[in-house]
Amino acid sequence: MATVADWLEGARIRTLPAALAPVILGTFSAYALGSGSIPRALLAAGLALALQVGVNFANDYSDGVRGTDDVRTGPPRLTGGGKASPRTVKLAAFGSFGIGALLGLVLVALTGQWWLLGVGAAAVVAAWYYTGGSRPYGYMGLGEVFVFTFFGLVATLGTTYTQALRVDAATWLGAAGVGLIACAILMANNIRDIPTDSAVGKRTLAVRLGERGARIAYVAMIAAPLVLAAVAALWYPWALLVLLLVPAVWWLARPVLGGATGRALIPVLRNTGFFELAFAALLGLGLVL
Repeated sequence: MATVADWLEGARIRTLPAALAPVILGTFSAYALGSGSIPRALLAAGLALALQVGVNFANDYSDGVRGTDDVRTGPPRLTGGGKASPRTVKLAAFGSFGIGALLGLVLVALTGQWWLLGVGAAAVVAAWYYTGGSRPYGYMGLGEVFVFTFFGLVATLGTTYTQALRVDAATWLGAAGVGLIACAILMANNIRDIPTDSAVGKRTLAVRLGERGARIAYVAMIAAPLVLAAVAALWYPWALLVLLLVPAVWWLARPVLGGATGRALIPVLRNTGFFELAFAALLGLGLVL
């Protein structure tokens, strides 16, 4: 029977910064546009966290029943490791999606922009079919498309829009930066799993690129956001605060380019999440200054 610690591991706490970072940046952007709202920001944060946890449990369930997680280099999963029944993990996934849907409904009601319900529904469907269904797109190397779109663009721009009812070019650039760093978290995870994913036919982008190409892609995903922030400085000069993270890019890149494998990549996952939070906070501060 799964313990509380097992469920927390199944929720993959290390990935949660990827849910909070876009809300932080989006809220700062809304304040820069003159219309920030802490209550709406909290609703957006709850929605993002619920969706992230739901995705993680859904992946645990789908990969587990397919046998993808029978052999892992990372921590054991709930389903694949036999810690919880597939049905229980599936219920946890849809329970998380349900909480997110409820929070999203309240947020949409406050803004009066009912068309956003369609965006939320699309996010839940995309979250499930990432590894679920008969032809999961995560197995085709398209996982980064989902992460960039929903945990980058949609989460950041949606947070700003539900508070300010508009977005600007700098917010788009920041949203793209957040999305790329979120993709880097996924890439680091998938670099670790290249041997086992290849063996079971899970063709992630890391598998398709090969180990060397995937490691280079990871570095590009954490470096490019700083360039985007520099472009945003054309409108908000204090956006250059993000360049304080240049040493962090080198620090994160060293183990990845140095060939770290298996559990040695787990700190990279955690630290990339913190890097995403720092990027969102510094760029957001630059926007309001």
